[in-house]
Amino acid sequence: MGWPGVVILGLAIGLAGWWLHPSRRSSRARWWMALLAGVVGASVALMAGNVTGLFHDGDTLEWPVCTAVALIAVAVTVGSLSRR
Repeated sequence: MGWPGVVILGLAIGLAGWWLHPSRRSSRARWWMALLAGVVGASVALMAGNVTGLFHDGDTLEWPVCTAVALIAVAVTVGSLSRR
């Protein structure tokens, strides 16, 4: 997938996660925070997978792991900044 793919995946997951989060309207998190959280989450997952040997660049497991970690990062970011 490489780094350009990770950035595009993180941006897509960040925007979709922000838009679909139920607390989005009552949250102080802006769309750019969600985009940043998605990119950081996907990047951390890629680096952690490469360091631990779980997967290497281009493996099939790389996509779902990076997607899941990016989605969790966006959900935690938007949810933690919501006003309750």
